[in-house]
Amino acid sequence: MNKIDKDLIPVQSLLVPRSILYTGKVLNWISPFLASRFAARIFLTPFKYKLPKREKMMYDHSKKEQILIQSIHREVVVYSYGESEKKILLAHGWSGTGTQLSKIADALLAKGYSTVSFDAPAHGSSPGKRSSMPHFIETIHQLEQTHGPFEAAIGHSLGGMSLLRTTKCGLQIKKLVIIGTANSITAITKNFAKNLQLNQKVARLLKTYFDKKYGEDLDNYSGAVSAAGVKIPTLVVHDKNDVDVHYSAAHEIVDALGNGKLLVTEQLGHRKILGNAKVISKIVEFILE
Repeated sequence: MNKIDKDLIPVQSLLVPRSILYTGKVLNWISPFLASRFAARIFLTPFKYKLPKREKMMYDHSKKEQILIQSIHREVVVYSYGESEKKILLAHGWSGTGTQLSKIADALLAKGYSTVSFDAPAHGSSPGKRSSMPHFIETIHQLEQTHGPFEAAIGHSLGGMSLLRTTKCGLQIKKLVIIGTANSITAITKNFAKNLQLNQKVARLLKTYFDKKYGEDLDNYSGAVSAAGVKIPTLVVHDKNDVDVHYSAAHEIVDALGNGKLLVTEQLGHRKILGNAKVISKIVEFILE
C-alpha cells in the first residue's frame, strides 16, 4: 500500500493488529458489554512504532530526561530542543512521540525559539502500557512548572485537546496552535468502535464505562467545551481530507473560542499536515505576530 492510500485510512485501522479486530468481532457477537470492556483496554493502549527518519535530527540533538509526573505517579521522557529562553511547548497526538512535531520545531529554532516536548506515559520511550488524556493534561501542567514559562504551545490531535483544556484551566501562554484536533469525546469513542469494526451499542457502552471510570461526563473535556474558556489568540489548523478527525470539529472549536483563527488545508490528511512547509510557515507566522 502506498503512502497516499495510507493517508486515506484512519491511523487506528492501520495500527490495530488483525488478531485484535477478530477478537473484538467475536466478543461483539457474544456480548456487546464484553466487547466494550475489551475495546476500553485497546482504547487506552497507544501503539508504538520505529522513529521516522524525519524526526531523527530533533531526537539526536535534544536534551532528553526522564521525570516523574507527581500527580499521576507516571514517568515521562522530556525533550529540550535548542537553547533559547523563548520556549514553545509541543504536545503530540495519541500514539505519537515528543519528536512528532519535529519539522515545526526546526522552523521555530530558525526563528530564535527553543521547544520542550514529551513522550506521554506509555508513548515513545516513556514506560508503561496504558495512557489517557488526563495523563497528557497533568504532564503539561507539571512541565509548565519545571520547564516553563512558555511563550506559546502547539498540539496535534489529542495533544491539541489537552492544550485547550490546560489553557482553560490556567496554562500561562500567549498563543495556542492546535492541529487536527477533535471536538467531541463521544464522537471519538464512536469512531474508535467503528475502526475496530464494532457496533455503536459497543461505542455507547464504552463511553459510559469511561464516564464512570473517571467520575464525570468526559464530554466536559471536548474541544469546544474547553475552547469556550480560552481567550488567547488561537490558530486552529485542520485538513478537509482528515479521515481520523472530521474537519467539522475545527469549525465547532473556532466558533467556541474567544479569539480563534481557522486555517483549512486540503489533501494533507491527519499526519502529513505536520510536515507541510506552507502550513508550518503559517504556524510560525502566527507565533511571531
